[in-house]
Amino acid sequence: MNESNQEININKTNNDSQNVLVEVKHEQTLFAEPLFNIGGFAVTNSLLVSWMVVLLIIIIFATLKLSIKKIPGKIQGIFEMIFEWFLETFDSVTGDHKKSLQFFPLVFTFFIFILLNNWFGLLPGVGTVGQVVSEHGEQVLIPFFRGGTADLNTTLALALIAVAASHLFGIFKLGAWKYLNKFINIEAFLEIPKKIMKEPTIILVNPIKAFVGLVEIVGEIAKVASLSFRLFGNIFAGEVLLASMSAMIAWLVPIPFMFLEIIVGVIQALIFAMLTLAFLTINTGEEH
Repeated sequence: MNESNQEININKTNNDSQNVLVEVKHEQTLFAEPLFNIGGFAVTNSLLVSWMVVLLIIIIFATLKLSIKKIPGKIQGIFEMIFEWFLETFDSVTGDHKKSLQFFPLVFTFFIFILLNNWFGLLPGVGTVGQVVSEHGEQVLIPFFRGGTADLNTTLALALIAVAASHLFGIFKLGAWKYLNKFINIEAFLEIPKKIMKEPTIILVNPIKAFVGLVEIVGEIAKVASLSFRLFGNIFAGEVLLASMSAMIAWLVPIPFMFLEIIVGVIQALIFAMLTLAFLTINTGEEH
């Protein structure tokens, strides 16, 4: 947990007018700080940023949709080049252009949402502009804004959606019964009485198949942990690094680290998107 202290001049009025220096602490917390409540629902600074990013995405792509032309302009041309590059990259993973087109809306949305959240944390004022509250006799700064992906709740939600979507696509593609048997292999046990006379070894082989399915369930849980903690860990570490550099030397020194974080933001968004695509491809493939 990184902590940087700031001093604020407060004018205190009494018999003699004087300036009092009050120490305000700003802690880089693992958790997102609540700003206000809507009913019984607490809105945190990272959730607020996530809503802003969603609104920004809606505005950008609604504007693009309304301005689409048969002869593309510069902006439309740039986006078409980006889409084509992603589709070509997706084809190298799925091996099927039709699948790439099916998965593109979900996977590309993940990429854009995560990328903008990663970069939002680098904007001036994010993490430093906020309200000062009193906690345990100390003045503490609670920032109004914090990058959504620097909150484990956000990355965990994204990971759960990604893994759940891969299972739903698998069920729609293969059928519920066939897909269920990839994890709880009931068919393997039902085959034993039918084939035991012709293949005696089936009494050993098929229980192993069923056990492998249970291992797959553990693997699915590990996917959620891997996706969420990888993204959260990299973005949160970047926040701590920038806060530490700024606390030591505020001018010029943090700039190279900010450029590094811009690159890290792109890489982490791309990794999350490509892993999601890989999970979708694997879960919709026939088991051999």
